[in-house]
Amino acid sequence: MSLLWRLCLWNGVVLLVSCSVMVFSPLTLAYPLAPAEDVWILAGILGVWGANFLTVWIALRPLSRLAGAMAAVDTPRPGGRVPVEGPGEVGRLASTFNEMLDRLDAERATAVRATLLGQEDERSRVAAELHDEVGQSLTVVLLRLSRASRQAPAELVDELSEITEATRASLDMVRTITARLRPGVLDDLGLSRAISAVAGEVATHAGLQLRREIDEVSGTTHEQDLVLYRVAQEALTNAARHANATTVGVRLRRDPRELRLTVTDDGQGIRSQEGTGITGMRERARLVRGALEIVSAPGRGTVVSLSVPMSEPRSEPMSDQGEGRRI
Repeated sequence: MSLLWRLCLWNGVVLLVSCSVMVFSPLTLAYPLAPAEDVWILAGILGVWGANFLTVWIALRPLSRLAGAMAAVDTPRPGGRVPVEGPGEVGRLASTFNEMLDRLDAERATAVRATLLGQEDERSRVAAELHDEVGQSLTVVLLRLSRASRQAPAELVDELSEITEATRASLDMVRTITARLRPGVLDDLGLSRAISAVAGEVATHAGLQLRREIDEVSGTTHEQDLVLYRVAQEALTNAARHANATTVGVRLRRDPRELRLTVTDDGQGIRSQEGTGITGMRERARLVRGALEIVSAPGRGTVVSLSVPMSEPRSEPMSDQGEGRRI
């Protein structure tokens, strides 16, 4: 029965009961009304109003609960749905709302995939241009400076040496930027060693102590490898730049159901709202149906955890020179 007919039915019952009380009640009214009669009329009006209020409140209470559930759904974080209560209008409204969320999630996932893959293509293009154009140009400059240093007068040798070192540092910086833009280590080394490499690089440049527990994994897709690598890179970079940490930890573990990446630091924690970096990590996690969780408290460090559902259960420890030690 629809909400409209339920309200009409219950209001009809209330009016019928009220009229029956008036018809069969021994109470008689005469003009002018006596004080006792005024009290009975007022009590009857209040009773009818109270019964009607109770009827409407019972009928509309599921709508209030549904509105609260809708307000609690966090659209940037997929998976939240409202409960479906009964087959009536409220149940159909909840089902329609859930179907709308499903469509939004699907469209958002498609848009995120296109955007992120487009970003990776652009990163690869820029990295290739840096390597082929800027890197080669700086290499030629280094060769010419070396030849000029051998032929220059003694008073210019020191200055040319300084220029040579500055050019060599610029070339190293270009190579570092190129490696960050295009994670070729994923193709060369695989996911586990690529994450280990980027963790070692960030820790070395930032002067951080590093703890690594990284298992050798296989059977992942290119998208999963890319997302896990980028999330590890972003979390490590945030710890090095903003956390004022002294120690970072990287852990990559796989069980029969999921692959879990955890990056921890002992820094100052996240003191403000989530920035674009964390938002980007969440969007990347959606790309592979992963769940990103960030736990942080001022002065107690930050834990970034990414869980990616997997299908293959195999996982072998990644050893160092056959000694069975994880990297």
